Order: sequence, then C-alpha cells, then structure tokens
Amino acid sequence: MCYFLTLQHTDSLFFFFCTHQNTERAGTHHTTPPTKPAPTQQSKAETARKKTRPTFFFSFFSAPRRRRRQSSDACADSIAVSLLISAHTHSREGEAGGERARLPGMAATARSSVGEIQAADVEAAGLAAADAGPFLAALRSAAGKDAAAAWKAVVAAGVLRPDHPHALHQLVYYSVYAGWDRAQRGPPSYWFPSPTDCKETNLGRVMEQNGPKLLGASYKDPISSFGLFHKFSVHNQEVYWKIVLKELSIKFVRQPKTILDASDKSNKGGAWFPGAVLNIAECCLLPWPSQNKTDDSTAIVWRDEGFDDCPVNRMSLKELRTQVMTVANALDTMFQKGDRIAIDMPMTCNAVIVYLAIILGGFVVVGIADSFAPQEIATRMRVAKAKAIFTQDFIIRGWKKFPLYSRVMEGTSSKAIVIPATGDRLGVTLRNGDMSWKDFLSRAAGRSSMYSPVYQSADALINILFSSGTTGEPKAIPWTQLCPIRCGADTWAHLDVRPKDIGLWPTNLGWVMGPIQLFSCFLNGATLALYHGSPLGRGFCKFVQDARVSVLGSVPSLVKSWKAGNLTEGLDWTKIRVLATTGEASDIDDNLWLSSRTCYKPIVECCGGTELASSYIQGSLLQPQAFGAFSGASMSTGFVILDEQGNAYPDDLPCSGEVGLFPLYFGATNRLLNADHDKVYFDGMPIYRGRQLRRHGDIIQRTVGGYYIVQGRADDTMNLGGIKTSSVEIERVCNGADEGLLETAAVSIKPSGGGPEQLAILAVLKDRSATCDTNLLKSKFQRAIQRNLNPLFRVSYVKVVPEFPRTASNKLLRRVLRDQLKQELANHSKL
Repeated sequence: MCYFLTLQHTDSLFFFFCTHQNTERAGTHHTTPPTKPAPTQQSKAETARKKTRPTFFFSFFSAPRRRRRQSSDACADSIAVSLLISAHTHSREGEAGGERARLPGMAATARSSVGEIQAADVEAAGLAAADAGPFLAALRSAAGKDAAAAWKAVVAAGVLRPDHPHALHQLVYYSVYAGWDRAQRGPPSYWFPSPTDCKETNLGRVMEQNGPKLLGASYKDPISSFGLFHKFSVHNQEVYWKIVLKELSIKFVRQPKTILDASDKSNKGGAWFPGAVLNIAECCLLPWPSQNKTDDSTAIVWRDEGFDDCPVNRMSLKELRTQVMTVANALDTMFQKGDRIAIDMPMTCNAVIVYLAIILGGFVVVGIADSFAPQEIATRMRVAKAKAIFTQDFIIRGWKKFPLYSRVMEGTSSKAIVIPATGDRLGVTLRNGDMSWKDFLSRAAGRSSMYSPVYQSADALINILFSSGTTGEPKAIPWTQLCPIRCGADTWAHLDVRPKDIGLWPTNLGWVMGPIQLFSCFLNGATLALYHGSPLGRGFCKFVQDARVSVLGSVPSLVKSWKAGNLTEGLDWTKIRVLATTGEASDIDDNLWLSSRTCYKPIVECCGGTELASSYIQGSLLQPQAFGAFSGASMSTGFVILDEQGNAYPDDLPCSGEVGLFPLYFGATNRLLNADHDKVYFDGMPIYRGRQLRRHGDIIQRTVGGYYIVQGRADDTMNLGGIKTSSVEIERVCNGADEGLLETAAVSIKPSGGGPEQLAILAVLKDRSATCDTNLLKSKFQRAIQRNLNPLFRVSYVKVVPEFPRTASNKLLRRVLRDQLKQELANHSKL
C-alpha cells in the first residue's frame, strides 16, 4: 500500500475508501424513523458563521458540477463527481537561510528565522494588533538558536494555540525551519517524545519492565533504547509476541504449542501459534479485568448525521454482546458453518454487529466496499463464493438518499438481507428471495439468548478482503484469526491505544482499515466511535469533540477537506492524544494544520497492506516525528531496501529502492484464494540471510536522520484516493469508451510539489491523422470508469499520442510514459 492523494467532493456525498458511514439511530432495532431536528439558535448561528467565514488565507479552485444522469444504472455517476478542491501548500524547507518566502496560501511571509518575525508579520497572519506584542514576546522567549530546539520550545510553551489562525502557525513553523537543509539533515521534526511521558506509553511501560532483562546493560530508557528493542523484536519474535499477547484481550481455548515454528523452509512465512484454538470475535466481547473492561463498559459510541446537537449514543459491552448473539442465532437458521457471507454497507453499529456475529458463528465475512459499481460487487461475490450479502436500502448523506440495494441486486443474485438506512421500515421493494432485517432478526425468536462460539484454529479463515494488485481481477486475500491479533498489537505499540481510549477512524468494512479499527479498539479495551454520516462536514468534527475522541485516524484528503472549510473552528480537539493517517501521501501543510488543532499531538503515519494486516512502516511515540514521513519499521518487522541489482543497502545508509520484507511476518498471508501466492509475493525476490524476502511493491526512500518516505510503486499498481488499483483494470474500461480508440495506457503521476497522485490516461487513435477533443475524451473516460469500475477514481489528464513505447517483446513501458509525462507537466508548471 502506498500513499497518494486525490480529493473528490460531491454536493452531499464524499466517496473514498474510508468515508462511508450510515445514519441509523440505534444498534439493531429502531422504533421510529429519525426526523430532521428543527434549527436551533446555535445551528442558525453556525450557518451565519459559515456564510461569513473569511477565506483570505487560502485560495481554492472549484470545478463546475456535472449534471447528473437520470438513468437508474448510473448511480455511480450520480454520487461520484461534483466538486474538486485543490489547495497548494508546499513547504519551503531547505531553502537558503535568510530568504523571505511567501508560501502559496499564506497571508504572511515566512522569515529566515523565528527571530526575524515582526509585529507586522504576526498581524498579517491574522492576529489582532493588541495581541501581537505579547505573542512576539512569548515566541522570542521560547525560541532558541537551533531550529529543532526552538520549535520544541515553542510547542512546549503553548505559544501557538489551536484557535490561532493557521497562517500564524505557518508563519512560525516555516520561519523556524527556513534554514533547515533537508538534504543534509533529513526532514525536520515537529514532535518530540517526553522522557517522562514515554514511560507511560504501552511500549515504554513494557520496555521499562523487560528492557534490563532482555537487553542487559545496553538498556537505558524507552527513547534511547527504542532502536535496540525494535531490533530485538525482529530477531526474537517468540519473546516479543509472548509479551504483547498478555496486553491484549486474547482468550485461547487451547494454548499454542509455540509462538513460531519456522522449521519448514517451504513455508516461507512460518507457522504461527500452531495448535492454538480460539474465537477472535468472542475475545472482542468478553469483560477483561486487566483492561478494566466490564459488561458496563462502553463498547461503541455513535451519532447520526444531522443530530449534531443531540447527546452521543452509547452501547455497553453487554448490549453489544447480546445483539451479536441474536444475529449469530439467526445466521444459524439459514447457513452452514464455514459459509461465506458478504457485508456491503457503511460502517455502522449494525455493520459491526453483523461482522462480529458472522465470525462468532464460525462463518466467513466477505468485505465489499459500499462505493463499488455492480460489476465490481459481482466479481467479489463470485470470487469469494459468497452465499448471501448484508446491505442497506440506501446510503444517506445530508438527508439525501443514494441507492445501495439496487446496486447489490444488479451485482448478485445471492440472497440479500437488507437493513433500513433509517428507522425500521425499508424504503425499497425486495426481490423474491431477499429478506428484510426485521424478518431476519425474527428467526432468532425462541432460540436461547446465549450463544456458544465456534472455536477454530488460529489459522482458520474469518474474513475475505480484496486488493486489486496488478491484475485485472482483484486478489482475494484471506484473513485468519492471526490477523486481528496483529492489528491490535500494532495499534497497541504504535498508536498507543489503551483501555478507556475512544478511537475513531472513518472507514468501511470492505477496506482493510475497517477490520483494523474494529479489532484495534476491542482487543485493547478501547471504545469504538462511529459517525453515521459523512466525515467531510462540521458535524463529524463536532462528534470528535462531543465523543471525547482520544485517538483519531484519517486520510490526507479528509484532512485537506477539514482544513479547507476550517471545520474545527470553535471546537475543542485537545482531548485527542494521538492522530494517525494512512492511505495516501500526506501533505506537510495539511498535517501542520491537523496537529495544530490538537496542541501539536503526534500524527502516526502508517503504510502497509491488506495482505499484511498491518503497517510495515509507521511512526512511534518513542521517536521524534516529522510531517509526511515514517519514523521506522513496525515492531517485529524487518526489511531491507534493494538496489537495482537486488542487493540490500546497509541499514544506516540513506538510499532509495524497492522494499524487501523479512518473510517471518506475523499476520501476513500465506495464500491467496484466486492467485499464486508465491508468484505474487516471492518469485524473483532475492535471498537475504538465508531466507527469501517478501515482495510488497513499494519504492521507499530512507533519508538522512532515518526517516522513510514512500515514493511510489515498483510495478504498475497505482494508488488513487487511498485505493490500490492497476493500470490494466483502468485500461480495460477506457479502451471501450470511444469507438475511435486503438488502445489506452493509464499511469499515475505524483506532482513535483508533493500531494496527490493523479490519474493520467494516454490514448492512441485508430486513425492517427484524426483530430480529437481531449476534453470530450476525458469525460468519456470518467463516465466509463465510474460506471464500470469505481466512482472514487478521477481522471486528471488526457493526452493523445501516436504510439506507445514498448519492449522487444511488445510489453508496454508505462514507466517510460510516466517519466515523459511527469517531465512535460513539470515544464508546463514552470511556464
């Protein structure tokens, strides 16, 4: 998984991999449909505030809205494309010291050092004249000579507050680091671990308890010894995982014979927890004394969009367990153990209940994102051999309904159990053989209110997820009961998720972050927060405040939207301890804005993959953090960076190349359901220290200072809006978009200034002498992709060329096209 940014708005709906929530009012039962509350004085004032909000700090471009097509089979068109916002915010770090730089979007000019900031600069950045003097005095008092020390002191002293204009944060940050030489020093840090607080983190506490015993006299403290402990976790996985298992709510019915059996070299990833028997869903639903988790503990908090002034809803652990058992009992009346059952709906309370019930009952979840077109639903249902599908009648955003059940009907003939988006009555007529949520639940009537979980081996299949990869058909990735343990362990170690935390990450159970977020909360004793609606609006941001969220995850395009609308204005996000981001390349200035809203809490960057059930590189609260960079490998994960000949660079050398993962990777797949696992992940990879490396496909850079930056994909996979897809898939759709086309080539381009990776399509015409309207061709490509592939993808650039570069064996050289196009766009940018 690599990270590139695409931002797509609609007038009331935003589709990307993590934005699908629902507007249900309760867990599994509703009494009356919700009604839109009358505007309160507060909401009227908020409307007025939005209308009069100053926008002079940033400049935006908005594209005209396309008219909606009225045909019923064009639901993707009706929800995918309306408004494109682009904010250009590039840092000037690394420029020569003393140069005055006006950053795009800044109202004030960044100075060559923080000491050169004057009252006029502060006022230009939006601070009142009366406040400029005291602010400057506090700033100069905190700032030291060294840039990193100066920034650390400014943050520690609270000189910059969340309610200050972002332009003021920009002025100070970019002035502090104006003379910073990234080439010589690496990315500048904005967050630094505290020698005191580090011992209270999950990992720091465990290191204090075990470090002297495991590392001997080499152990000093959690910060200075972090690198040693990480290396120990890679080379002593049995010891590390025994420690971590005690921290999670994992109940084994039969204990594993050992943690790792790596004796069979033909099993490249090793056998993990052999002999262990458990039910991972049960582990999520049990009280756990060491986490102070009781039946009365809050398991889920949620709110429906539009009810933003109402109290948040809460569900206790006992209530959640009861509803999960009800659904599991109903499933037993209809399906055989091991049957595969799909979920295609927003991540609501009901979706979470169904997900856990399927696993509790010994069935297998098939995750399908609710943005997919019917053809994509059909492919996933067929590949997974799903017997049935849970879905909703509609997706509701901003009090508008968008069809979901109709897409499911078109995509599969399998039985559908349809949940109402609001209330307890469906807004659609069901086809023969399908079932309403109410009728489904009634099948549990008369059965015991208790339920005996189905216990299985640790490597038993529980969830099928999909990743496009580089072929036309999506890879069916099997998750076993080991995968949730990896999810919980990673967030325990890197995001420092603790009991009583409240975790919110807008996502979907069809994408890997859905299960990761679910298990990360429940196995760590934290509360799962869900917003049933769009995370793009102020309502979501207010929910973060009202639910007292302490761990907030996002994707960069979502942060860009919050920042563009200044949606946190007047809200208190200071209860947040940790921020996290994944899915796309982070923008430095957007992350500056996000962290500043929380009094500069750390943003943990995460980069991984569905097949890993985790991130292989990410941030840590025991290391300094830099915007848009990863501070190291995840715990127990080892990797090398390979040169063009497949040789590993030294571990301490700044370099760039394809990443090769150590194969003994807990939680990673050892098979695919519809592809050759060895061919996809191992064939052609070099041997390193006696074992063949595992392919992930990312090109990464190790900087001076030891940070990592993802630079793209080694193959022709691209990442559009946080979703991995392949050039082949897009070309297959685009080749049929116009009769005059001979062939197309799809490539993604990362702008030189950073930010989103953009989709470019090059075309060769059958009649090379014919003229072509590229704007018309672009709109045809866009419609074809939305209708047949995914409404998330946006075509940014179209060019007609006479022919494509190819190898002697006629293989299309997309990398050459990408490089040529990147150079051409750079030249245009200079002009």
